[in-house]
Amino acid sequence: MKIKEEKLYVILICLLAAFGFLGVFGGIMEPDSALYASIAKNNILYNDWLNLYVRGADWLDKPHLPFWIAALFFKVFGISAFAYKLPSFLVGLLGAWYVYQLAKSIYTDRIGLRSVVIFLSALHVLISTFDVRAEIYITTFTLASIYHYYRAHQSSVVHLVAGSFFTACAIMVKGIFVLIPVFAGFIIYWLFTKQYKQLIKIKWWLAIVLIFVFISPELYSLYHQFDLHPEKVVFGSRGVSGLKFFFWDSQFGRFFNSGPIKGSGDKSFFLHTTLWAFLPWSVLLYTAVVNLFKKKNRAELADESIILWASAAVTFLLFSFSKFQLPHYILIVFPQFAIITALYMEKLEGKPLKVFYTVHTVIYVLVFILLGVIAVFSGFEHAYWMISALLLIAISAFVFFKEKSVSAIVGRNAAISIGLMSFLYLFFYPALLKYEGGMQAGQWLRANYPEAKPAVLLNVDAYSFDFYANAEVKYLMSYEDLDKAVATRDLVIYVQDTELQNIKSKYKTEVLKSFENYHITKLSGKFLNANTRAAVLEHFYLVKLH
Repeated sequence: MKIKEEKLYVILICLLAAFGFLGVFGGIMEPDSALYASIAKNNILYNDWLNLYVRGADWLDKPHLPFWIAALFFKVFGISAFAYKLPSFLVGLLGAWYVYQLAKSIYTDRIGLRSVVIFLSALHVLISTFDVRAEIYITTFTLASIYHYYRAHQSSVVHLVAGSFFTACAIMVKGIFVLIPVFAGFIIYWLFTKQYKQLIKIKWWLAIVLIFVFISPELYSLYHQFDLHPEKVVFGSRGVSGLKFFFWDSQFGRFFNSGPIKGSGDKSFFLHTTLWAFLPWSVLLYTAVVNLFKKKNRAELADESIILWASAAVTFLLFSFSKFQLPHYILIVFPQFAIITALYMEKLEGKPLKVFYTVHTVIYVLVFILLGVIAVFSGFEHAYWMISALLLIAISAFVFFKEKSVSAIVGRNAAISIGLMSFLYLFFYPALLKYEGGMQAGQWLRANYPEAKPAVLLNVDAYSFDFYANAEVKYLMSYEDLDKAVATRDLVIYVQDTELQNIKSKYKTEVLKSFENYHITKLSGKFLNANTRAAVLEHFYLVKLH
């Protein structure tokens, strides 16, 4: 029985959301997710919502909102990985709803639904659902801003206020630069359609004022923690202004490589990043972009399409010319990518449809084969159960979506993502997390020695230990610090094997447990290969000092 296309998309959206929810139940990965979760934990432990601390020191990098949201959920559900991930997942679903609303408003209900399927099934969305940073928040809040301002363009005061509120939320997640992806599309749209008077309309200047009103909690927090305390040492200097960092150094300083946090840019970085991050849709996306350069195809688009295209293009170029680049940055324009791809597929028929059906069948087969090979090659537990599940998903979708149609391509690609989520959330990531030494040590300490006073010796990146340990973790940056702390009752330190003998020679010690460790967000072939994994593992210990 043939299912109506719109109904099929609703079913696929429900399935993608249901499988996505599985990611909420996994552990927290080093380094960024664990760092952010530990900062939110400190908000609760210190009962301090204004100041951000890392390793007991003032921290100036990201704005406050993601930490406030996580801390609020910690208050409700307790400090746990589930409570940290749940709000990001829920905000992601809100983002999917805004994808639908924006695409439906400009185009049709069918394009809106197809856009949601594409957005929810893009690879980096699946990764970000498990490895929660700030990208889902910034993506949703930026898209919500664009949608509400689009509606405000039709003279709605409520939408103007909502647009400014969500823009402020986006700024309080990532910084002032988000004004560019929010407003660039509208400005270019007004210029192309000769609506010059929009640039001087009082409602848009009122929107800017409202944004600054809504970000006042962030500005006050930065002023309170840093500008009021010029004696604090931040980035190795005194007199560092939190407000200046927020408005300039954290954004334009990274772009021009003139701030305290530096990088090295590659203008082609996001071209090849999008190729894998937007799988299984990237081939269609690139074709849709190339297709736009044909004058005939541009003429067929609604004028409002300029808002989407311009927002995505300006943001993409901004990232490409930036000196500081990370793969997850590109997620902010995935909603626009999803709508652009869904729109292109609307008129896919004849020979082009057959070509893309074949291309995506090849992608479909290759992805499932690759997952099966990784499962066997890695030697992780339950590999053959996972392969059986992948075969069931692959064969079922292959048989069900055998008709050469747009809906079949969408259905098979959704099946790829369901297979990926099953593989990542139920098999691969749980196996990797067994090699996250900080998390394993923190969980062991919480379960077996709840009264312990946990500490980390020297400059070890152990944010997962910081989060999972049962209390506030002290960071001992030298042996002088350890000498002062050694008299602490129930002191247990997390230490690398390179320091173990030194500690044993100086103090009376008891090794409680050893842990294997690997930087699991930077995988290598040697680690994935079960036969060579042991050679690349680090070893850490929980040591009690008497």
